[in-house]
Amino acid sequence: MRTQGFQAAQRLIDLANAVRAHPGLPREVAVPLLTRHGEDPRDLSAAALSDADLRELRDAALRIAGILTEGDTDRAAVALNAMLADHAAAPRLSRHDGHPWHLHVDRGDAGWADWFLASSALALAQILTEHGRATWGECAAPTCRTLYLGTGPGSPRRYCSATCASRARVADHRRRKRADATSQR
Repeated sequence: MRTQGFQAAQRLIDLANAVRAHPGLPREVAVPLLTRHGEDPRDLSAAALSDADLRELRDAALRIAGILTEGDTDRAAVALNAMLADHAAAPRLSRHDGHPWHLHVDRGDAGWADWFLASSALALAQILTEHGRATWGECAAPTCRTLYLGTGPGSPRRYCSATCASRARVADHRRRKRADATSQR
């Protein structure tokens, strides 16, 4: 039994990063990822999640990745509103498969892609309204493209991890030291 609600925001980050890392997102990567996020493995069989469904889900994850790389809150809000208008239905509370009560905004007959886009747009919209800004992004480290959620307190986040932030600071420090040494010659 799960002890906490769905974490649709983390699911969308994980799926978007997986598609960016593996553009073809094979079933062997997608199914365990979705299972970790609470999807019933029986719903992820080849019969229930066809190759066409998987392709549409990959495309949907790339669409979400586009919003996650949008740093301007107003443009992100417009994109989320459009996504909700295109893919969401009236919100309803749902409790199934041992999960606690949670919101669903997908249409009852929604396919995998529509379900993912509706639930992801809702998750990002909730984060945006709670924090008053887009708290997500793409890592600012030069060699990293990892998407992240920055929902903690404090300054806006720029890096996907402390490791990337530290590497970037060290690289900047070394670059400044070299520039200073060059200018003193």
